[in-house]
Amino acid sequence: MTSAAERPILFLDVDGPLIPFGSSSGQLQAVTSGSPTSRAQGNPLLERLDPGIGPRLMALGCQLVWASTWMEDANEAVAPRLGLPSLPIVDWPDACAHDSPRGLHWKTRHLVEWANRRPFIWVDDEISAMDRLWVDAQHLGPSLLHRVDPTKGLSDPDFAPLADWLRAVTPGRVMRPGA
Repeated sequence: MTSAAERPILFLDVDGPLIPFGSSSGQLQAVTSGSPTSRAQGNPLLERLDPGIGPRLMALGCQLVWASTWMEDANEAVAPRLGLPSLPIVDWPDACAHDSPRGLHWKTRHLVEWANRRPFIWVDDEISAMDRLWVDAQHLGPSLLHRVDPTKGLSDPDFAPLADWLRAVTPGRVMRPGA
């Protein structure tokens, strides 16, 4: 079995990719009113999580890492609802780098540092062309910056490019069904 240090990393944001911002009016009503369970746990937006996403992410065979401002709350509130184990978390600095190029997302430099030359995928709803250019120039390993439509969240059409990229980066690896 491949160790976590040898597998590509998948950096995962929560708001937008896993908790979509858009919803149908029926979903919006459920989120606005909240069920007793979600209100007790303090965040009715958690109802927007699709529990089928967790197994699909696991089937990709990457080292999943939270790249979200949810920090440890992602392990406590999100992971169990998706059937994910507790995941490593990218620690964000207290202040953003002032010397970053204009338009570079505040996460970008830190993800490249965290990856430390390992292949990685970054799934987020705020990725820009500047982030792609900067990562291409600064990261010495392969990378895929995959922008998710925040109104839909991570969905079926998003998994094909992730799986295709992983097959290209790690030839001979077997993807589990559903990825």
